[in-house]
Amino acid sequence: MSMEGISDLLERLKESGVPMNDSIADAMQSVEIEDFTDFDIDTFLMDRPIPFLSTENGVTKTISAPHMIATLLHHLEILEGHHVLVLGSKGGYIAALLDCMMGPGGAVTVVEPHPGVRRHTSERLDLFNSMGEIRVLPIDFLEVMDDDFRPVDRVLITGSIRELLPDIENLVEEGGFVLGPFGGPVHQRLLKRERQGDEWLDTDLGGVVFGPMDLEEAERSPLDPQNLAEHLEDILELVSEIIEIDEETVSRIEGLIFSLRELPRDLPELDEDSTEDEIMEHPVIELLLMEMDWLGPMWPIFGDFLSVEIASPGSPGEDEYGMAGGHEDLVP
Repeated sequence: MSMEGISDLLERLKESGVPMNDSIADAMQSVEIEDFTDFDIDTFLMDRPIPFLSTENGVTKTISAPHMIATLLHHLEILEGHHVLVLGSKGGYIAALLDCMMGPGGAVTVVEPHPGVRRHTSERLDLFNSMGEIRVLPIDFLEVMDDDFRPVDRVLITGSIRELLPDIENLVEEGGFVLGPFGGPVHQRLLKRERQGDEWLDTDLGGVVFGPMDLEEAERSPLDPQNLAEHLEDILELVSEIIEIDEETVSRIEGLIFSLRELPRDLPELDEDSTEDEIMEHPVIELLLMEMDWLGPMWPIFGDFLSVEIASPGSPGEDEYGMAGGHEDLVP
């Protein structure tokens, strides 16, 4: 990466108020983003998420936008010699940044559920000249960690998660904390959850939107009834905070969510080759059409929340590079 390009980006981020201490800036200048992706890095230099892998099911996995990475690193409060557990690899780039910040005594354990992403991450980090210890492990590793495992000072979760697994909670040292986006698929709160004895103290750091932590969730069809139910549930909660929805409509939406959850898990999938009859007779489509008399007027509102504009404070000029849609990361 041209040093000029990354220096300009970091300067724009600082000017726009993104937290950027010397440790974060030095790491972002010394770790080459192109070592972790083969995609065009101009996207990254415009403060956008950059793809690093397209899975077999066609889901594009991204490294977060620079402003989001800097924000996460700032809130992690990294010290030299720390041990950080990263859930969701983001291609290995964040692990490399953390290694730079923690120095020779530091350790990064990356836990990645998706085999293809894990393979990519391992290959890229094997070529990285790390100062401390970095290892990449599958998700089931969390279940077999023993007392010899080095205690964790920080946990960084890089995808949306509804609640923290007890396996992770048990690894965190007294005074250590977890940082991640907690919530449903459409919007989350970035929470810092600090361990104080047997209690967890939460600090809300604002609203964000990340892709799901579990990649299989991202690969579900939009017509997967569980997937649609989760999205509707999340949107209902979000919209209710902004506008007042009458009780009858709320109960109808809740009824639709319940009906979707009751549908069988092995429904046929629809694709571009599906016939019109197959589409119209699909149980999810049938259910939506039955509710269309009241759902129709609501749908445009729901649709707005299913494609969220990505904020990019470090872009050279939003007018020139404005880009709507997607929801890899968002800082409203």
